Amino acid sequence: MGTDDMIAQLAADLTPVRPVAPWRRTISWLLLAMALIAGMVAWHGFRPDLHERMLMPAEQVQWLASVIAGVLAALAAARMAEPGRSEAWALLPLPAVIVWLTGMGWGCLADIARIGPAALTLGTSWSCLGFIVGLGVPLLGILMFLLKDGASLRPGPVSALSGLAAAALCSAGLSLFHHLDAILMILVWHGMAVALVTGIGAVSGRLALAR
Repeated sequence: MGTDDMIAQLAADLTPVRPVAPWRRTISWLLLAMALIAGMVAWHGFRPDLHERMLMPAEQVQWLASVIAGVLAALAAARMAEPGRSEAWALLPLPAVIVWLTGMGWGCLADIARIGPAALTLGTSWSCLGFIVGLGVPLLGILMFLLKDGASLRPGPVSALSGLAAAALCSAGLSLFHHLDAILMILVWHGMAVALVTGIGAVSGRLALAR
């Protein structure tokens, strides 16, 4: 059999392979994450001072920025899971994260001006940490599973961005029903929880996806 005939025979029964579209899976994940978080908000009910707090520009900015940071981090993770994509996609959520942290910092200063030294009182909020980590880690795992086909190319950035996406969205949802006395506590406890979930993603995801 000639080479051309052999190639033609081997290719005769081949069916087109549908390429993986990580961004489609990521959009499905975003819808799932938002549905679960909305369900938790509905279960607990809105915090009594939500309307008052949301009238403050700093609160509006930091909440919207946390949502945008979560969405952009998820989309960046999807792009990073595609072969040939630039590593600059990892920077996509960075502006939103900066605005988010800046909004928290500005809100902390506003609280100091509004209520004085009491704004600097730092209590404990294990429920805050527990919610973001408890819901964020499963959402991180789901997104990493959806992106596993291409994520092994860049396991560290993809898993870290997945953790950031899950934690940021959980933090935004928590802000709607969980009351904290001062934004300094939000900055510390939300920030600690977001950093923890992102770190879990960066470490465990690198090991799991690389394998």
